[in-house]
Amino acid sequence: MKAALYARTLFGASAALFGVLALMWHDPDTWQSVSRIWRLPAGALFGEALMVALIAGGVMLMIPRAARPASILLGVIYAIFSLLCIPGILKAPAVYVEYGSFFEQFSLLCGAVAVYASTQTNAARAASVGRVARIGLGLCTVSFTLAQIFYLKFTASLVPTWLPPNQIFWTILTTIAFGLAAIAILINLRARLAMRLLALMLGLFGLLVWVPQLVAQPRAHGNWSEFALNYLITAAVWVVAELR
Repeated sequence: MKAALYARTLFGASAALFGVLALMWHDPDTWQSVSRIWRLPAGALFGEALMVALIAGGVMLMIPRAARPASILLGVIYAIFSLLCIPGILKAPAVYVEYGSFFEQFSLLCGAVAVYASTQTNAARAASVGRVARIGLGLCTVSFTLAQIFYLKFTASLVPTWLPPNQIFWTILTTIAFGLAAIAILINLRARLAMRLLALMLGLFGLLVWVPQLVAQPRAHGNWSEFALNYLITAAVWVVAELR
């Protein structure tokens, strides 16, 4: 129970942080793929309303009694964010980064669905909804694997140079780890262990990659949003892992 509470707390805090950053800085580096909101009619107003809702949902998620409505609110927000990535996929179907953006947002939707499943009193319904979250997260993990394969050199450039033996070694190792985790999650074989280890690996990414980036370049908005997104995905994976 405590692990599930900690996972929800991290999810809520990261969601609120992302919303705060987006309200502070109105640029694509902060909003990332959801900057497409700006192109919609009254996009700026709609985007700010969504970020306020994201902050509210994140705060509510940290309150156990408010977890159910918070999960619904966050689910709607991340469903919108996921849908906003589809035009980019249709416009450039051969560019994998567009698919990667979709699955990043979809993984957060899976986290919200998992929280909703944890609030169900009907065991059968909870298991059914939880299964959807697990399978969805498995597909997202496949995407994370492919993203590292397609952008191997860029991913390697993010690995700290002081880690022995070299950057490519750790990039290949983590890519294999993503792939194995995806298989375990999708076929439901040691899936909880796989998701917990995946959450640990993602959490270490934040500590080893994005914290040093923040220290080195605290004014770079992209570093802050990547930090928040990293821990949003970490928490989403953890939340799904803690479903019973």
